[in-house]
Amino acid sequence: MTHEPNTRLAPEERAGNVERILEQLDIGVREALIRHKQAGNPVAVWRNGRVEWTEPEEIPIDEHGAWNQDR
Repeated sequence: MTHEPNTRLAPEERAGNVERILEQLDIGVREALIRHKQAGNPVAVWRNGRVEWTEPEEIPIDEHGAWNQDR
């Protein structure tokens, strides 16, 4: 994770911060996609009602973590 947890808040207060939760999920997914792409590993995605493999060269993210809108 890139951010330290805010331990001053009670767990129910942290869990209620939906905006931060979604932000951290986005960061985690982005980091995982970058690592998979750099390592040459495919990723599983849910598409057309089933799990499909996406080859590393088809992962729509660049080495800086930006989504490639052309894909």
